[in-house]
Amino acid sequence: MTNGRNSRSRGDAGRDSGGFIALPWRVMDCPAYVALSVHSRAMLLEVARQFVKDNNGRLLLSRAYMATRGWTSNDTLTKCKAELLKAGFIFQTVQGHRPNKASWYAITWRALDKLPGYDAGATELFRRGAYADGLVLTVKPTRDELYERHRNAGNKNADPTPPRGTGRGTIAPPHGVEPLPAAPTYGAMRPLSGHPPTPPHGHHLEKPSAAVDSARQLETCSP
Repeated sequence: MTNGRNSRSRGDAGRDSGGFIALPWRVMDCPAYVALSVHSRAMLLEVARQFVKDNNGRLLLSRAYMATRGWTSNDTLTKCKAELLKAGFIFQTVQGHRPNKASWYAITWRALDKLPGYDAGATELFRRGAYADGLVLTVKPTRDELYERHRNAGNKNADPTPPRGTGRGTIAPPHGVEPLPAAPTYGAMRPLSGHPPTPPHGHHLEKPSAAVDSARQLETCSP
């Protein structure tokens, strides 16, 4: 008869058979994990699934491999990979390059396995437990962070708005508004013809009428 102690010594009979992901509670309860986006959490499981025994440092996140796991968005893949690296959950041991060299990664809650082919300095820079440094990610970068990233990268499509916001432009010039003179600066305009405003034969309102002129002539001629 099999007792409970012998049953436990052969494994956990209360779960399905086969391999499993050993993800410590300490990893999932740390502030950095809580701050991860849901897609990055899913990617972390994809990376941890690849660990079998002695390949920590040769885990893949390439487009070709991740496509077989249902990851079809290159943009999501790039963002999640960067988020996991920044939070310290994964570490890059090899920088991939075209046409067919994939990057390698390691999970940081396990020791780095000694494998050939790592980039120079990768073994020395790897630090187990890097996720527990208390890093809390800002899921949505601040305006200052975005501005600094774009400025450093020399991105032509960078946000033109400075981190301190846009200022309000003044409507008037800096030296103020000056009252306009009533006359042009070069003086009042003069007629070009040079003729006086009054006709040479006199103004019609100042000339006597024909009746008044006849009466004057009669007074002059009378004895």
